[in-house]
Amino acid sequence: MQDMIRRIVEADNEAKALEEKNREATEKEKLRIEEEAAATYREYMDNAQEEIKKNDEHLQRSYSRKLSDTTAKQESVLIKLKADYEKNCDKWVDEIVDRVIKER
Repeated sequence: MQDMIRRIVEADNEAKALEEKNREATEKEKLRIEEEAAATYREYMDNAQEEIKKNDEHLQRSYSRKLSDTTAKQESVLIKLKADYEKNCDKWVDEIVDRVIKER
């Protein structure tokens, strides 16, 4: 009887030790998974930031070229308008004066 009780107690102690070992293993695995997830997230975010930086640089170059093109076109139009004004200023003034006088 004593032997049977001793074996039951030993089996209970072994079960408790095994349960504790499994709990510790579960905690270690949980921490490992959390660390791996955090590392994966950091890697993903670093890659995303790098991709954003590349896209920003590309867009900046593209917009700079477009701005330069637009500025050049505006300058060209302004030069043409000034030339037209210089060429036709007196004619336009005369036409405006004639129209105003004719309406009276």
